[in-house]
Amino acid sequence: MLDGRWMMHAVIVVESIWGNTESIAREIAAGLGEGRIDVVAAASAPSALEGDVDVLIVGGPTHAFSMSTTRTRDAARQQGAVAIPARGIREWIAGHASPRRAIPVATFDTRVVVPRLPGSAAKKAMRRLLALGYRPAAEPEAFGVQGYAGPVADGELERARRWGAELRQRVRDVSAASS
Repeated sequence: MLDGRWMMHAVIVVESIWGNTESIAREIAAGLGEGRIDVVAAASAPSALEGDVDVLIVGGPTHAFSMSTTRTRDAARQQGAVAIPARGIREWIAGHASPRRAIPVATFDTRVVVPRLPGSAAKKAMRRLLALGYRPAAEPEAFGVQGYAGPVADGELERARRWGAELRQRVRDVSAASS
């Protein structure tokens, strides 16, 4: 607490190929408000969380009904993407150490709005993170993009900011209840 305000420490690990998922992550960070909010690319994210993290948020694009793979990232390159990460959230989670305590976690993904494609990177990521020992802070969330390269669908950036604010309140409530 600082001047009666709760100072959250959040880590947002994001995989973004076209920049849309990163834009959503930055709006979520803005919605989280005051505190230490670290937005880190999955390709360079540490394999273990350091310090007193209040919430972990993980987001990536939905590719082939799930989290991206080397193959689907190569397909994105063939479609014109130039900022292809060497490691996505799938690989980051696979190499991630279990937390020392049950840290709240939330996941999100981006996916094409039209045609509406099935599958969810966020749901798969959540299952794997829960298996590591995290505890859910919210249901996995999906944000829409117009086509594979984007842009982010109308209203989704604002919705991401609101979702971030809702996450802050949920994590704060849980933190206050356990104190």
